[in-house]
Amino acid sequence: MKGFGNRQTNRKKGTSSSLQKEINKITKSSNEQLITKALKYHSEGDFLNAERHYKLCLKLESNDPRVLSNYGLICKEAGRFEEAIKLWKKSIELYPENPTPYYNLSNLLIDIQRFKEAEVFIKEVINIKPDDYKMHYNLGITLRNNSKGKEAISSFQNSLKLKPDFTEALSNLSATYLEIGNIKDAKVSIKKAIEVEPKEPKLYLNLSKILQENSELKDAEKYIKIAINLNPKFAEAHSNLATILIELGNFKEAELSSRKAIELNPDFAPAYSNMATVMRDIGNLKEAELSIRKAIDINSNYAKAYYILSLLKSSKNDKKWQHKLFSKNILNNQSERNKIDIYFARSNIHHMEKNYKLSSNNLILANNLKLNIEPSNSKILINKSKELFIESEKIDINQNDNLNSCISIFIVGMPRSGSTLLESILSMNNNVKDLGEINILEESFEESKRIDQGLNFYELYRNKTNKYNAKCNITTNKWLYNYQYAGIISKGIINSKIIHCFRNPLDNILSIYRAHFAGNEYSSSLVDCAKVYLDQEEVMTEYKNRFRSKIYDLNYDLLVTNPHKEIKSLISWLGWEWNKSYLSPHLNQRSISTASSVQARSPINSKSIGGWKNYKEMLQPAMKILSKADSYQELTF
Repeated sequence: MKGFGNRQTNRKKGTSSSLQKEINKITKSSNEQLITKALKYHSEGDFLNAERHYKLCLKLESNDPRVLSNYGLICKEAGRFEEAIKLWKKSIELYPENPTPYYNLSNLLIDIQRFKEAEVFIKEVINIKPDDYKMHYNLGITLRNNSKGKEAISSFQNSLKLKPDFTEALSNLSATYLEIGNIKDAKVSIKKAIEVEPKEPKLYLNLSKILQENSELKDAEKYIKIAINLNPKFAEAHSNLATILIELGNFKEAELSSRKAIELNPDFAPAYSNMATVMRDIGNLKEAELSIRKAIDINSNYAKAYYILSLLKSSKNDKKWQHKLFSKNILNNQSERNKIDIYFARSNIHHMEKNYKLSSNNLILANNLKLNIEPSNSKILINKSKELFIESEKIDINQNDNLNSCISIFIVGMPRSGSTLLESILSMNNNVKDLGEINILEESFEESKRIDQGLNFYELYRNKTNKYNAKCNITTNKWLYNYQYAGIISKGIINSKIIHCFRNPLDNILSIYRAHFAGNEYSSSLVDCAKVYLDQEEVMTEYKNRFRSKIYDLNYDLLVTNPHKEIKSLISWLGWEWNKSYLSPHLNQRSISTASSVQARSPINSKSIGGWKNYKEMLQPAMKILSKADSYQELTF
């Protein structure tokens, strides 16, 4: 924060008659003395006397830039933001060449999340001072929070052109790349920042977050631990370590890290939010609720916390926090991303109250905002299916008959098709190691195509699974989009089995649209959800015709309606010995880091079947797409 600037010549102003007597007693010399005293009190931390003197200066209409700027700082620290803004705007009007109030004003507007106002103001400043790297940086911050990712990237890059070693710009550039899905450039930027400041813990935290987002969990753990070693009291790092550990299945360590974060900073709301996530994923829903409520107590505008709480059924009848969630004020000064969390939270509450009309309205608001930030990737996915089908034709069948190799079970299909339930069922077998949703198969295949790569596709994949302590008899991989690789898996992975999960298309599409996925950008468009659904259905139909013995169809609707019959049939196909524990997957103590984490803690039930009928009006765009497909022309939606 800037303050205590150099004196500039004052403009002369008229005075009121009521102050004339006092003013006449003060000479130019005494006026300067008054300002000097005010600055001295301010520098010594005597804000009460400093404020008294600043006020007297203003009454005398001195309009000295030092007075306007520094009194603004006092107002800001006292929480009188509007008064501070008024003072700095006046200083800018009178002394446009003085940079101090520009910095102070832009920083305050960013701090109080008035990003749209800050954006307009900062752009005006840049027109005056185009070579000010800090103002380009501030513009990047405002644009990022206004969900203008590409423009924000340009602003951060402009700042770095003027100051290449500006780590804050590099760090925020990296974060913005991550938000738009550009993992590669996000890594490059944050690593440059680390080169500049190799002992800055926050930079390692940010790198860890990028790696975690890309499912590079072991490396993410490595770098977050570097951050903690550099600063053992870094609460956010301990909190983030917990989220990595839960994905790795280290539940006890995850809980310890969460509690350490809270111990270090009891007022750090994100730590309680992460604690809630950890507790939810390991099935401790009671403590999850206590933790997320604590986060809201600390920060009543914490949008993400409201969303997490809305997923817990116990929140339905709690009107106190709902009053805040549904208030008009909660949307004020929130970023577009935060508004998305709020709209999804509101939709969840309306859904639990069976007010499906209002639930639909909020879902549409939330998903339309998501599409504005992250356009649908449906075309990319569908084209990829075609490309990989061609690739599967080229690959040779692995003739290595190694009966001792690990059995690899791939769970594929659409999100929200029963895959998490299936994974829980299979994990009741003690010989099974669930790898979760990790995209190591695609990584292995791409690496195998490199000319300089000495290992084949299968060897590369097996090496990657071993990194996840998967040196066991059976592994499950729930990266759902592996359905695009079904032909490649069937030919290239020894002892592989594929289980294709599917359900009623409209129930499936509705569940995806309601899930608030990170990634899966098509999920925010009902039309594109339908297109991707039909694509995966077409792809899997073709692969099943070719590799029937390798692929098992698991109909979610039949599974939850008659679990004993369907699970027993599946276990028989796998060649496993029957055990009644397969019928109680909700008792599984494993971590579940998916949108189904709460539902998976309940016994198998058919409550979700036919739920699409409550949203029939909203689902019309998806229905139109489905009705054009041959397989659904005869169906009445």
